[in-house]
Amino acid sequence: MKRLVLLATAAVAFVLIAGSAVSYAQGTFKIPFKFQAGGKKFPAGEYWVAQKGEGQIALRKEPGGGEVLIPFKERLAQPSPPLADPQLVFDVVGNFEPSYTEYVTDYLLAEVWLPGEEGFLIHTTKGAHQNQVIKGREAR
Repeated sequence: MKRLVLLATAAVAFVLIAGSAVSYAQGTFKIPFKFQAGGKKFPAGEYWVAQKGEGQIALRKEPGGGEVLIPFKERLAQPSPPLADPQLVFDVVGNFEPSYTEYVTDYLLAEVWLPGEEGFLIHTTKGAHQNQVIKGREAR
């Protein structure tokens, strides 16, 4: 009898712990250009993206790179109809800064959209710019 009560208690505890774990949507993206996010520079490549707690997005270069936490400014209302695939929105900005004689294009991560979630505003570019959308796939 004691064994049965102990087993039932352990099962209930496991269900409560497993049920309380927060699960966030995730996506993987093939980004064909170098970019900036949260004041950091990243090379082109495949990246895994997910929310990490409150107020941050985790960005990890695949395979096996370390996670970099990028703060987001606010949540964005989910579009109607909801997005089926994850998306990253980059602000594309022209820049003469490196040499003042050569025009360079900078890509700044502006928004992150993951299926079933509101969006994440990472950066707001003031002034003239264009947007580049990269579609990804859901990660598990």
